[in-house]
Amino acid sequence: MNLRRLQYFVKSIEIGSLTQAAEVLFVAQPALSQQLSVLEHELKQTLLIRNKRGVKPTEAGKVLYRKAQLILRLCEQAHMEVQTAGQNLSGSVSVGLSQCTIAEQLAIPLLKAVRENYPGISLNLNQNSGVRQSELVMNGTIDLALLGTSLYGSNMPHGIHFTPLLEEEMYFVSDQPIACEKQLNLQDVLDQELILPNRNHFIRKTVDDAFISLGSTPRVVAEISTHLTLNQALDAGIASTILPASVAIHLCDNSPRLHCARIQPVMVTTLALCESKSLSLSLPSQAVKQTLLNILAEYTLKLRMRHDHGSMRSLPIPTLA
Repeated sequence: MNLRRLQYFVKSIEIGSLTQAAEVLFVAQPALSQQLSVLEHELKQTLLIRNKRGVKPTEAGKVLYRKAQLILRLCEQAHMEVQTAGQNLSGSVSVGLSQCTIAEQLAIPLLKAVRENYPGISLNLNQNSGVRQSELVMNGTIDLALLGTSLYGSNMPHGIHFTPLLEEEMYFVSDQPIACEKQLNLQDVLDQELILPNRNHFIRKTVDDAFISLGSTPRVVAEISTHLTLNQALDAGIASTILPASVAIHLCDNSPRLHCARIQPVMVTTLALCESKSLSLSLPSQAVKQTLLNILAEYTLKLRMRHDHGSMRSLPIPTLA
């Protein structure tokens, strides 16, 4: 196998059309087809199913696609590190930040810190839903991410590693009088209309599981996963929500209409650093990782001191050797 054929193969699957892939790769379509046929002959496997609608990978093709992504990423990483050896760190680093969590609040501090300390590094911040981010970490599209772990339960996906960083209790947030209480029993929230993230989000999984334990399901009137829109919906009095302590407190600090109350029995979410098991971090990615960990530690410490409560528990922050 050579790298060019792997590149052709990956691009053909990602686009789903040999004609369009040939245009993107600046090669003739017959030449692209020939290179893919050579690759199949080398591996003695049919890798692509070709039809009028385009191409899609066979089971063998799916295996090669995952491995080829890692190989191409490693080659790109090696080329960059060799070219920049002895120079200031530079390159692109992708970081996933889970929505409706403290991770979103770290975006601007992270951008500022990287611009100040590593001006040669370009940050790509991905703030899509949690499941998709873990898949992107696994295939090397994203270097690392801050994600919740409750979505997976005991069935952690293969190929990625989670390092727990922060445990938080869940709070009820609303402009309703019930939220003025310092503490609420979950039973008191069962009939409340709620705005929650979609079912691919770990917060939704945590809330759904808690309601199910009481033989109920949440009355979800809207699914919103972006902090800004959620804040506006709460301010407009459309419904209430349930969020991790850091996000709930942040919302109430910035809106005099909103109040939050700790929920009993305690519902705990865990925010973790997600990394690929098979793909090592580049030097720029390692620098961004440590910067992110330092910012998270400082941010949570300030938040806990300012509000003097025990609803957040920082776990040991890993450091790079």
